[in-house]
Amino acid sequence: MWRLADACAACAAATDSTAVVPDTLLSSPQPTDVRPVTARRTQPSPDERLRVREMLTYLASALPRVTSPAARLLALQCALRTDANGVVRLPVGLLRGMRLHRRTELWEELAHGFWLQPYELRSGPVVVHLLDVAVWDQGPGRGPRRRAAHWALRPRPLLLHSAAPAAVQLIALALAAHLSPRATHTIGMDVLGHLCGHSLHQTAELLDRLVAIRTLASWRCGPDIAEVTWN
Repeated sequence: MWRLADACAACAAATDSTAVVPDTLLSSPQPTDVRPVTARRTQPSPDERLRVREMLTYLASALPRVTSPAARLLALQCALRTDANGVVRLPVGLLRGMRLHRRTELWEELAHGFWLQPYELRSGPVVVHLLDVAVWDQGPGRGPRRRAAHWALRPRPLLLHSAAPAAVQLIALALAAHLSPRATHTIGMDVLGHLCGHSLHQTAELLDRLVAIRTLASWRCGPDIAEVTWN
C-alpha cells in the first residue's frame, strides 16, 4: 500500500488504489491545554461536521465503489471510533439503534474489500480490527472523534427515522456534513454521488425521496448539472 503525500486530489483520484488522506487522519500533536467541559452541548460543532465530511470523503476512495450504503455507514462508525491500534469496539445497543445488529453480510462486505478482518459472530460487543492503517492514528483524540461519530447517527438538522433505508440515511448524512451558514446549501452533484457510491440518476432519486418525506424543502441542479442546491 502506498500513501500519496503532497499530491493533488485529482492525481490521487486518477491513480488506481489510492485515496486522499485528510489532515485529520494524519498524526498531529495534541493540545496541552485541555479544559474540562462544564456544560453538555446540544448543537454539533463545525469540527464534528468537518470530521464526518472528511471521513466520508476518505472512505469514498478507500472502499470499493460497489460498497453498499449500510456498509459505508458501518465503516464510518468504525473509522471514527477506532483506537491507535486499529481496534474497534461497538456496543450491541449502538448496532441495534442503527438496525445493523447481526448483519454479518455487512462485515463480510468490508472484509472482502480488505478494509477489516473478518468478523466472528458472538454475543456481546462487536470487536473488530481495521486493516486500513490510515485511520489508526488520526489527529483528533478519541473523544472528539466519538462525538463526531455520535452526531453522524443523528445528523441534525437532517434527522431521519432509524428505519429509513440506508441509502437515504447516507445521502442525508452527506448533505448534513456539507451544511453552510446560509439557508441555501450547495454541493457538487458528482461529489455527492462519489461520497455515497451512487450514479447521477440514483442521487437524483434519493434527493427526491428526501423532499417527499419533508427532510428537504426542495433541491435543484444548475444548468450544467454540476452542482446541486438544496434547502
